[in-house]
Amino acid sequence: MKPLVTSLPLLLCILSSPACEPSPPKDPQENPYPPHAKTAQHQEFQADLARPRHPSDGGGSAWIDPTSTPPVPLPASSFARFQIRFQTGPLGIAEGGSIYFMPEPFWGWSAPQDIDPAAPGYVEVRTSADGVQLSTSTLGGLVQIEVGGRPLAPAEEVEIDYGAGPALARTDRFAERDAHLWIAVDGDGDGVRAIVLDSPRVDIVSGPPARLHLSVTSTAAPGDPVRLTLAVLDHQANLCTSFHGALTLVDPPPELNLPERVELGPDQGGRTVVEFRASRPGVVRLAARAEASGRELEGTANPLWVTENPPPILWGDLHGHSNFSDGTGVPEDYFRYARDVAGLDVAALTDHDHFGVRFLDAHPELWAEIENQVRVFHEPGRFVTLLGYEWTSWLYGHRHVLYFQDQGEVLSCLDPAVENPAQLWAALEGEQALTFAHHSAGEPVPTDWSFRPDPRFEPVTEIVSVHGNSEAPDAPRPVRGGIDGNFVRDVLESGVRLGFIGSGDSHDGHPGLPHLSASSGFLPAREGGAGAQLGTGGLAAILSEERTREGVHRALMERRVYATSGPRILLQVSLEGHGLGRTVPLADLPPSPNLDLLVIACAPLDRLELVQKGQAVLRQELEGELELRGRLPLEGLQKGDHVYVRVVQRDGGAAWSSPIFIE
Repeated sequence: MKPLVTSLPLLLCILSSPACEPSPPKDPQENPYPPHAKTAQHQEFQADLARPRHPSDGGGSAWIDPTSTPPVPLPASSFARFQIRFQTGPLGIAEGGSIYFMPEPFWGWSAPQDIDPAAPGYVEVRTSADGVQLSTSTLGGLVQIEVGGRPLAPAEEVEIDYGAGPALARTDRFAERDAHLWIAVDGDGDGVRAIVLDSPRVDIVSGPPARLHLSVTSTAAPGDPVRLTLAVLDHQANLCTSFHGALTLVDPPPELNLPERVELGPDQGGRTVVEFRASRPGVVRLAARAEASGRELEGTANPLWVTENPPPILWGDLHGHSNFSDGTGVPEDYFRYARDVAGLDVAALTDHDHFGVRFLDAHPELWAEIENQVRVFHEPGRFVTLLGYEWTSWLYGHRHVLYFQDQGEVLSCLDPAVENPAQLWAALEGEQALTFAHHSAGEPVPTDWSFRPDPRFEPVTEIVSVHGNSEAPDAPRPVRGGIDGNFVRDVLESGVRLGFIGSGDSHDGHPGLPHLSASSGFLPAREGGAGAQLGTGGLAAILSEERTREGVHRALMERRVYATSGPRILLQVSLEGHGLGRTVPLADLPPSPNLDLLVIACAPLDRLELVQKGQAVLRQELEGELELRGRLPLEGLQKGDHVYVRVVQRDGGAAWSSPIFIE
């Protein structure tokens, strides 16, 4: 076998752990990049770009043999056999050239292998081309099929039998349309391959119903319209589109005039929206149950706070991926899930500029489709979509870039003109765009904070996602591989002013709800136990009076935001009337100012912590309260200080207020 010259092993390494080991610090004269940069990854991508492709590379087409189609639909995490027919392109494949087979290398497909016939993912290959000899080799997540004996001529065929053994092959654990069974071709045998864009695709549907998800408008004035979204999900939070039946609302307050039963018909795709009006002030908590496959499903909505002059809260997930890079599903379904299942107000899809199987910076048709779906789903007043992508620098840290209009440019991190954050911000001059550093304290690559965020483009930072939190090492579930001095709290101490948001960084096709996936660490409640432990995701609470792009942009610029790890915890914090993200002159404050606090939690509270002068100066243990109102006196405030709070539920869910800055 010839050596495989490709970046695929790098991709698999990065995504399996979830990152390769950090590159060791080097002498700055030898390596001008930050000490924790992943220089090997960056150099490998650059080298891959420089490698010439032969015209025969990537040639051909492939399809699943219609006489051996696996059972349809294919449930998530089910087992099946796939007999794939590959036909060479007009230039054929030279003797010594290769075909490569790889299902989507993310999220649960059996790794193809030719080693153990009794194990999942076993691959056999055959050809009817006389004189052609095929030999296979397993190469870390793919099978390489080398052509020997003679070249494969144009239009000759090879059969790839994936799941050929008794254990078959496991499908993706997440439901998605257009899951790819990728074929690549090295047509001339130089070890450089290209993807066959006409590779087979299959659809994956949910497993059996396992839970109900309810989300409701968080705040409303008496008489305001309110939306309650109900969805039936499987244990990985996939939408059960085939479910139909009755959902029963459990003891809804009679003054809301809610129906006791909500019927989901076969054409409703497992979810619905019920509209009603808030009536009188107070906190409303709604619950529902249903019967499915002989088991009872239950769900509880986030709290609805009805009050005069309610604080406006838009819930957004500004960071996530589809199978256009290293995620699951197509962009259309990403936005549909965000709106119709998670019940979000704001959503952005941020596929990688140069990471995954296909790259946005090399496939403008993918970016054009994302732009199209952003336009289609944008509905000011109801659902705000933002155009975005992830600037995936392995040198200076990952940032997602959001545009607040229908069109924008993919500025690739591999372009020398936008290789570092300062160049990125300069390239965005004149655009209504923002950038957000994420998983900034550690893996999969830390942010180089020596590039101080440009406040015109980066007023806030993502402190929590599926990777954990980058706020501080003493906060819940810190990001893996966190580096001392590189947490967001350290950046604040250096004088940078940043508001806090959370976002999912979801790769499961579930914007707004990745913390409900069993893959994110979610542990279902045990019978007789203390209840479920949530996984880690992320949401941005955006305090905007307007459900528009302009309103969202203004709130982000003014740092009127806070972060949660997924649950829709209501959090109000003000310092003598000055709200989240504000900058307050010390001279405008009394000698012992008070921090006013309101928390309305989704689950019993465990603790409240106050952060001042770069450390948690107060930790108040709580006794399972669902609501908390209070006033915290602050002592010794000085110019340059910042203060914020974090609250933690017993199920692991958490919320962080944006800091208030003293000048």
